[in-house]
Amino acid sequence: MEIICCLKQVPDTEAEIRPTADNTAINDEGIKFVINVYDEYAMEEALKIKEKAGEGTVTIVTLGPERAGESIRTGLAMGADKAVHLNDPAFLGGDAYVTAKALAKAIEGMTYDLILCGLRAIDDDSFQVGNILAEFLGLPSVMGIVQFELSADKKQATVHRQIEGGIEVLEVPLPAVFGATKGLNEPRYPSLPGIMKAKQKELKPIALADVGLGEGEVGKQGALTTVSKFSLPPLRQAGKIVAGDTPEEKAVNLAKFLREEAKVI
Repeated sequence: MEIICCLKQVPDTEAEIRPTADNTAINDEGIKFVINVYDEYAMEEALKIKEKAGEGTVTIVTLGPERAGESIRTGLAMGADKAVHLNDPAFLGGDAYVTAKALAKAIEGMTYDLILCGLRAIDDDSFQVGNILAEFLGLPSVMGIVQFELSADKKQATVHRQIEGGIEVLEVPLPAVFGATKGLNEPRYPSLPGIMKAKQKELKPIALADVGLGEGEVGKQGALTTVSKFSLPPLRQAGKIVAGDTPEEKAVNLAKFLREEAKVI
């Protein structure tokens, strides 16, 4: 099985996120970056499929700045065989559409039986790249899978995904794009031997010229949507303690507060 796994590097969920002074971007100074958690599920499933099939390769494809190489090496340490890094300033600052376009152009020349990615990225939370990527490649796609089964002839996959009120079971011809979510598996940790081997594995950089696109088709210039402003949510106001010596007195004071100050009754 030739499997492609799309990974994105995102801020750590525990990082303190703040906008830049002009509110046009996220200030990444001092922030720790990690593999997007949903992409970890995709990576684990790719490795499990390869191991069960007993053959094949898992190739990581990432679009991001130079620092994204750290997350790629983590994926290689988990067990992926090689990686492709779309590493060019021209790719940066785009939306889901141009990101998927660039990924598709890089993947077009590769051999693959299936493509795995995360259902969503925890930074922009767009839920779009996987489906748009599939559209560019002319492939079927199923997002949010919680179970994956490969047919004996390796030409079809049966996948389960949660829907409101139940589980939907789909049979999908391969190749196809699948979006992983929580519940699909439990991602493994990189082992010490895996970390050492990752240093020797192929990590191929891809520039804009290598995918046959112009500067106006990718990044900020090619984006169909833009973020006009980043801002922090308003600070929560301090709570109010309702005074009273008895439950009855507290109830009266609470009703008075809701009517006269909060004005909700």
